[in-house]
Amino acid sequence: MAAEHIKDIYFLGIGGIGMSALARYFHTKGYHVAGYDRTPSPLTRELESEGIKVIYVSDIHSCESLSPSDTLVVRTPAVPEDEPISVWFHEHGFRILKRAEVLGIVTQQERALCVAGTHGKTTTSTILAHLLHESHVGTNAFLGGISNNYNSNLLIDPDSNLVVVEADEYDRSFHHLTPYMSVITSIDPDHLDIYGTPESYREGFEKYAGLVQDTIVVKAAYASAITHSNIKAQLLTYCGQWDGQGRRPDFYASDICVEDGHIRFNLVCTALGKTITDLSLGVPIWVNIENSVAAMALALLNGVTESEIRTALASFSGVYRRFNIHVNTPLIAYVDDYAHHPTELEASIQSIRRLYPTRRIIGVFQPHLYTRTRDFAEGFRQALSKVDKLVLLPIYPARELPIPGVTSEMIGGNVVQKKDLIPYLVNEITSYGQPVAVITLGAGDIDRLVPDIRDAFLQLNNDQRRQKHRD
Repeated sequence: MAAEHIKDIYFLGIGGIGMSALARYFHTKGYHVAGYDRTPSPLTRELESEGIKVIYVSDIHSCESLSPSDTLVVRTPAVPEDEPISVWFHEHGFRILKRAEVLGIVTQQERALCVAGTHGKTTTSTILAHLLHESHVGTNAFLGGISNNYNSNLLIDPDSNLVVVEADEYDRSFHHLTPYMSVITSIDPDHLDIYGTPESYREGFEKYAGLVQDTIVVKAAYASAITHSNIKAQLLTYCGQWDGQGRRPDFYASDICVEDGHIRFNLVCTALGKTITDLSLGVPIWVNIENSVAAMALALLNGVTESEIRTALASFSGVYRRFNIHVNTPLIAYVDDYAHHPTELEASIQSIRRLYPTRRIIGVFQPHLYTRTRDFAEGFRQALSKVDKLVLLPIYPARELPIPGVTSEMIGGNVVQKKDLIPYLVNEITSYGQPVAVITLGAGDIDRLVPDIRDAFLQLNNDQRRQKHRD
């Protein structure tokens, strides 16, 4: 931190994915780190095991030993301003910064490789961090998800001046960053509770693009949306697979081969005048071809070699809750994914259909936020119509209060309470009697159900196998 007198850093909402990464980062830098969150979670338990104190009651007495003169408070919008502990810090004159402001300070001190976009930024930034980490270049990284390779959302490399950052557009947070280079994966409107209109949302990305210092690698379909006079960076384009229409992208995949659960392809680097052949994607999900092209582009531009790219890409094992396959048997397949926007849902459903083309697909979706459900109800209906059986959970409110008339019923499908979900699914699978693939989707707390769903499906699979053997 620029302020040398800071000794203590207190995080309000420390259990969030972005907040916990910052907490870990400053803990490794020698600061005394503590924080508050409403409920325990696997992340908060891991923070506690690493020596970071976390409280779950908005108790001001636990903070009375802190001094405004040498303490920085970091807050997230997920913790309301009127929360007693927030009020106490305000009333006692503590310096309080948003998470994005603190991350912005980090990007001023390091050479920041930022990944922005409505979709794909967590997977793309995690692939990029893995490619750099496994190369001679190295990197630090603040990730928006838990990397399966490292079981963490933070990478620390004291010998590298690079830092990979997921640039979050919510609340215009990414406007606090100072990106050296950036990927922009998509600009499909979202967070209209903040931006108001799709036009304002796109303007937010235009402003962000103007902050990038050196190079922007943008998905070709969105290049025209950010081309304006304020951009000083070099603009390069990418796509997953070029269809031969329009201008040839600077980076794209060719000769894609999907066989026996493996994906292989070549990376055409028009901008660099070369092609990297016979790449193997460690996580064989179709949408990851596009994500990996963007990540490889930035890795190559920062000195990672072709051989390092090839080895690291093959060893990438994915991101927690990004199309994780938990059960994969001839009778039942179970996938969990973080998708919570219509475009993301469509991509996830398309991916599971490619993997299991002959199976009945059961989709379980937990809508996230009342405003998002209201604003994109029709998009949700269209995307989720692609599954054979749709099951909905009630809306996860996160930071919002209910909006009259806005419920999961707006989307259609069968609405089931969380406590009834597993019996409902087991009955559905049993009565169907044929191989199925189930996918759970959403950004709320549906992930808390994943272990129990997995165990129930494995038990059901074993029961069905024994029954068939007896028959």
